[in-house]
Amino acid sequence: MEAFVAAFGLLGYELCEAGDEALAPRYEKVAIYAKDDRPTHAARQLQTGEWTSKCGSLEDITHTLEGLQGSSYGAPAVVMRRRRRDLPQ
Repeated sequence: MEAFVAAFGLLGYELCEAGDEALAPRYEKVAIYAKDDRPTHAARQLQTGEWTSKCGSLEDITHTLEGLQGSSYGAPAVVMRRRRRDLPQ
């Protein structure tokens, strides 16, 4: 997990407080799913507050964070954010 957090950190993301999945209009958020403490999947929050990701070779889907939780991907373990770049500082 540390390597994934570091990689997103290089892109300008910082860790959110635990449980901070709510829409924050000035930020882009990503959630990293983990199973048995191993990263399995990532999702990006849309401006609507919904989340989107690509499941295998399928098209991108829109979902809730809980919608992908289960035996395949585990559960959202980390949420990170960065200030949206399309807004004035």
